[in-house]
Amino acid sequence: MDTGKQSVSRTRWEHIRKNSFLYLLLAPALLLTILFKYVPMYGAVIAFKDFSPIRGIMHSDWVGFKHFEKFLTSPNFEVIFMNTLKLSAFGLICGFPIPILLALMLNQVRRKGIKKNIQLFLYAPNFVSVIVIAGMLFIFLSPTGPINQIVSWISGQPLMFMTDPEYFRWVYILSDIWATAGWASIIYVAALANVDPELHNAASLDGASLLRRIWHIDLPTIKPIMAIVFILAAGGIMSIGFEKAYLLQTSMNLPSSEIIATYVYKIGLQSGDYAYSAAVGLFNSLINVILLLGVNFIVKKLNDNEGLY
Repeated sequence: MDTGKQSVSRTRWEHIRKNSFLYLLLAPALLLTILFKYVPMYGAVIAFKDFSPIRGIMHSDWVGFKHFEKFLTSPNFEVIFMNTLKLSAFGLICGFPIPILLALMLNQVRRKGIKKNIQLFLYAPNFVSVIVIAGMLFIFLSPTGPINQIVSWISGQPLMFMTDPEYFRWVYILSDIWATAGWASIIYVAALANVDPELHNAASLDGASLLRRIWHIDLPTIKPIMAIVFILAAGGIMSIGFEKAYLLQTSMNLPSSEIIATYVYKIGLQSGDYAYSAAVGLFNSLINVILLLGVNFIVKKLNDNEGLY
């Protein structure tokens, strides 16, 4: 047994020695990940303490799950939790297929010049600042904005897109799709570029239609990437950035726009209750980990027979 372990250890060190240059290239990224991702995890302990900046983390009183119980029993918990879940889940359901469809359509454009111009048009919104997008939405969707001018011409009265809670979720999701779908399609476009054109030619000679060629050739090529992207997206389903939601918030749409991220920001940074906000954030991260492991397990089981993992 010891001989076998020594042999495995020797083989491992030989592999590291032969690929030492590659590991050296990996070292800066690994170091940055440890410094900025793992080391700050130490601060999560304040979620279990009655944290005081003056006394510090180590000397603050331990209160256990007090802050978690406070959040779970608060009147706002159900509303905030469901707003976060709905906003992210609907965004995933509506937004996940769009980059795939864009990539499949781009793959059918044969003229390189036209294809590059279309890609430039689709990728450009990704580089627009969130603040600019929020400002554009307030301008275009205001009661006197161009969108409401069309709505008023049709229905006779404008719609309160930015103040009515019923419209907030769709304004957020559709604007997010517009801003990110083109950029998110890059990974699928790159994968489809590796498809052998002879496969499409052979399928065409056999009488396969365009849709059948996409279904039997293109989709199987990007299926592993789709699975990985879906797992990562589902794992971060509760991790909605607070910037856009906070910028689009008004006093009228709070019943649907208040999510965990904005709640943590208000409680932690604006009110100074760091321990309570850390507990809420840690609870949110725990939900993400559970979702990530669960979705990964389900997708792995579904694809075991297809050799994706």
